Amino acid sequence: MFINDAFAATSEAAAPAGTLGGTLIQLALILLIFYFFLIRPQKKRMNEHTAMVNALKVGDDVLLSSGIYGKITKIKDDKLLVEIAPNVEITVDRMTVGTVIVEPQKTVGNVSKVEKTTKKEKKGK
Repeated sequence: MFINDAFAATSEAAAPAGTLGGTLIQLALILLIFYFFLIRPQKKRMNEHTAMVNALKVGDDVLLSSGIYGKITKIKDDKLLVEIAPNVEITVDRMTVGTVIVEPQKTVGNVSKVEKTTKKEKKGK
């Protein structure tokens, strides 16, 4: 008596199967979304970091990925000698450089030197 009721419930509740084409289109859309939002930006960041690391030179102020600030004193293949304090140097891998510190442009008052010379040139004309 109970078994017949269970069979009756399962045969009526069966959902129609989707088409293979619809499933493949959904899968392709998900893969495209992953590519454009995850894979492509990550590749771009990796290429920018590699270009920055390859452009390192002696005397650059750097911030290592560990949070240590220093100045490059020597470059040997894939290793850098970084001075982190007077007479304190550490050897690090080239890829551990997070960013190169760039000195901000010096300003006179609230106007940078470049803008100030441009204003003088305009007054002279």
